[in-house]
Amino acid sequence: MSTETEQPQSTDPVAPKPVPPRPPVRDEDPEDQENLQMQVAMRMVGSAMVFIGFLQVFLSASTGAEISIFPMIIYFSGMAMWAYSSVDNLTVRYTVMALSLLCAMAFMHFGEVLFWHKYLIYWGTIGVVVFFMFKNPKKPAGS
Repeated sequence: MSTETEQPQSTDPVAPKPVPPRPPVRDEDPEDQENLQMQVAMRMVGSAMVFIGFLQVFLSASTGAEISIFPMIIYFSGMAMWAYSSVDNLTVRYTVMALSLLCAMAFMHFGEVLFWHKYLIYWGTIGVVVFFMFKNPKKPAGS
């Protein structure tokens, strides 16, 4: 055994008490916490708006009833909010936001929802849900 790696032993019968470790230093800025909380709130509100709009579209498509443009506006506005708060890739984020707002404005301009619009929204939403259902979660950076 090497003497360099051995700890010196005290001959004093009263050993000193170990010093408690310092509390961890937080590098988080309060502004970052507020931004994170706002992102979570936007994600929740956007998801709720998408769900409410989709529910009305689904019920209309399954019963054959007509709907106004407002469920579509709610749906696409929620999609834009969700994309802004959830999508990390800036190109994809702003593309989804622009297309969502363009679709909402198109429905506002034309003022009617046709049968194929409802089915396009229905199957598109199912496709997105299935995509995210089978997508593998990200691994933490520390692992």
